[in-house]
Amino acid sequence: MCGIAGVIHRDGATGVGQEMTAMLQSLRHRGPDSTGFAVYGLSAPDEYVMRLKLAEAEDLNKDHNIRAKIKERQALVDKRLAELGAELVDKAEPTPYAFRYRLRYAGDTRKLATEIEQIEGAEVLSFGSALELIKDLGDATQVSQQYGLGTFKGTHGIGHTRMATESDVDIRSAHPYWAYPYNDIAVVHNGQITNYWIMRREMERLGHRFMSNCDSELLAVYTANNLEQGASLEDSLKASIKDIDGVFTYLVATDKELGMAKDTMAAKPMVLFESENLVALASEEVAIRAIMPREIDTSDPYDEEVRVWQR
Repeated sequence: MCGIAGVIHRDGATGVGQEMTAMLQSLRHRGPDSTGFAVYGLSAPDEYVMRLKLAEAEDLNKDHNIRAKIKERQALVDKRLAELGAELVDKAEPTPYAFRYRLRYAGDTRKLATEIEQIEGAEVLSFGSALELIKDLGDATQVSQQYGLGTFKGTHGIGHTRMATESDVDIRSAHPYWAYPYNDIAVVHNGQITNYWIMRREMERLGHRFMSNCDSELLAVYTANNLEQGASLEDSLKASIKDIDGVFTYLVATDKELGMAKDTMAAKPMVLFESENLVALASEEVAIRAIMPREIDTSDPYDEEVRVWQR
């Protein structure tokens, strides 16, 4: 079933981490297995935030040597970053297996992400000037507290609560998906893409790589490919209606925009609230009311509807 939500402020940064936590917690009944956030802060020139994990959460119980291995991998990450000329601004370790690096770097960001992932066990969850992608097992409150999202200030974000159906309950299978190795593009999706393998092979022929076997990742890679070719986000969303087969509603975010698209049948729910300074979307109205307790008017986007909002 799964639940998706998004919010964007058009009048500056606010407590978007706390807002996304409240929205996703209210959708817990749609997916209790894992929760993920893609939140967007304010960027600085040549500064990036890299979120990565060096093991799966379940490895802590399966491998009694895993903590020592993580320390070794972390040392290799630090060494590789230094060799590539990245200046470490600060580093945090919200869990024994997940890390946050703020870097000052003027080189090739794709090369940096690829080089880090050459280290055994390392998976870059996001690397961008504004984007920070956090996902883990558990509900929104649990993940938010674990990663300190309650104090995160930003302009917009998207999130997902997952009910595992066809793939494992692990961090790799959790949403959102980052469009590796493209900065600041993330997607959450509710539905099923029936031409996933055809589209994936097409993207792979164009040189893109996938980090999972989840059909939702295709939407992130597809979007990144279109934007790289010069399309606008709105153009990409409209093209997806005819290019992607299946039943889907999805949200996509970049460093400056939040967009949504619904397929031809419009079978997957989406509720929208829009004011002069705030836009909020979710699978159910209860999520919007979690951050807007006063009386509000909402609408349901129609079939094949595409919308894009800028921060």
